[in-house]
Amino acid sequence: MTEESNGSVPGLFTLVLHTHLPWLAHHGRWPVGEEWLYQSWSAAYLPLVRVLRTLAAEGRRNLLTLGVTPVVAAQLDDPYCLDGMHHWLANWQLRAAQATTLADIRPFGLHECAAAEQALEEFALLWRHGASPLLRELVQAQTVELLGGPLAHPFQPLLAPRLRQFALHEGLADARARVAHTPTGIWAPECAYTPGLETEYAAAGISHFMVDGPSLHGDTTLGRPVGDSDVIAFGRDLSVSYRVWSPKSGYPGHDAYRDFHTHDHRTGLKPSRVTGRNVAPEQKAPYDPQRADAAIDAHVADFVEVVRGRLQSESERIGRPAHVVAAFDTELFGHWWYEGPTWLARVLRALPAAGVRVGTLADAINSGFVGEAVELPPSSWGSGKDWRVWSGEKVADLVQLNSEVTETALGAVDKALAQTAAPSGPTPRDRVADQILREALLTVSSDWPFMVSKDSAADYARYRAQLHAHATREIADALAGGHRDTAQRLADGWNKADGLFGALDARRLPR
Repeated sequence: MTEESNGSVPGLFTLVLHTHLPWLAHHGRWPVGEEWLYQSWSAAYLPLVRVLRTLAAEGRRNLLTLGVTPVVAAQLDDPYCLDGMHHWLANWQLRAAQATTLADIRPFGLHECAAAEQALEEFALLWRHGASPLLRELVQAQTVELLGGPLAHPFQPLLAPRLRQFALHEGLADARARVAHTPTGIWAPECAYTPGLETEYAAAGISHFMVDGPSLHGDTTLGRPVGDSDVIAFGRDLSVSYRVWSPKSGYPGHDAYRDFHTHDHRTGLKPSRVTGRNVAPEQKAPYDPQRADAAIDAHVADFVEVVRGRLQSESERIGRPAHVVAAFDTELFGHWWYEGPTWLARVLRALPAAGVRVGTLADAINSGFVGEAVELPPSSWGSGKDWRVWSGEKVADLVQLNSEVTETALGAVDKALAQTAAPSGPTPRDRVADQILREALLTVSSDWPFMVSKDSAADYARYRAQLHAHATREIADALAGGHRDTAQRLADGWNKADGLFGALDARRLPR
């Protein structure tokens, strides 16, 4: 049949989700800390896996491209975090049960009880050995394409090349260890790019990466090889992505959806709907699941029409089938927007039914949705689409801190490895050097300057950056003073809180 007769449109649509949180285990609980992890896990990660497994059971393949950063993967596999999550889900069930005893929110309490019970059952059955078995299953079934990334999510353009290359190679190795698959695509932290980065990507075996739409000068209809390389940049289509969520509007703000910010202070639950943009919390209307369900259907239909229209118009404009990429933080779906996972499930069924071909970024390359080479500017997906969030005046102290800590860490690791190098044969593993690099990578996480620039838990962000910087310096100073026993004791102590990336090996740091 022709495209016209079956209602299909030309081109390909790709949904990309970026799953990331900083390392939160052992570093506070509330209002910022482990609570953030457990909320995102219960509200976004559990439902997303449920949706993907359900769609996979229907025989659907290549549904979306899923970025999972090494630092999130580490937390979702960590025994301490798994135990904490189980306790958190049980506490949610208790709070929901309490809500059923309160007359004003009893219907909502019954709704929450059912959700908490489902989450607990799924967690006990599927998640108790971590997320990696689930991700491995989805990757091997070709349900998703997995994107990797560098360890600890650093802002790469501002990072010393030695540490940058180490973080990327170790991040890809971390993914392989967890899911028996080395990603060939990455979600570059903050979509940040600096000229020449594509050369490092090619050397690491990376074939494609994500940037924001303006980095491709606004033309995101095809992937573009970067410079003289074969590495392809895919850009987020802002007109389509912003339909769902933008700095100013989007579906989650609809008056029928659950309000993220309004709490019942007796139970900690969120029993209200948005109601209206300027409605005070105490005047919010009760959440109505049926009303929300109708809004989901309306927004699925709207998005399908937006994608169809965009594919049609862009294909006509460029004279060949176009590629449209919508990209979001995974945490939008469930954590920030309670109804998001249900919307995802329905939209991933509705798009093919409406004649839209859905596939991954890898599918786009294999199907030839690649255009002419492009020179990318220094860029990110942050404010102004430049580096200001991570290098502006507000965070000048953190930029300086990162530079100093990186220099200290690299020098200390070189010294440590020289001390332990064998006259002949391989150099033995050095846990002191490993922990110095681990703390340095946690120091340079892009999350801390982002949180400061956006005034989002800025005090916590500065505290975390300074804490990991202190750990780096403390171990390095002991080593420099000739006190290896002290350095070992300090490294072991810090490892109890910051023991992520157990396979991190300082011997692989580029010389």
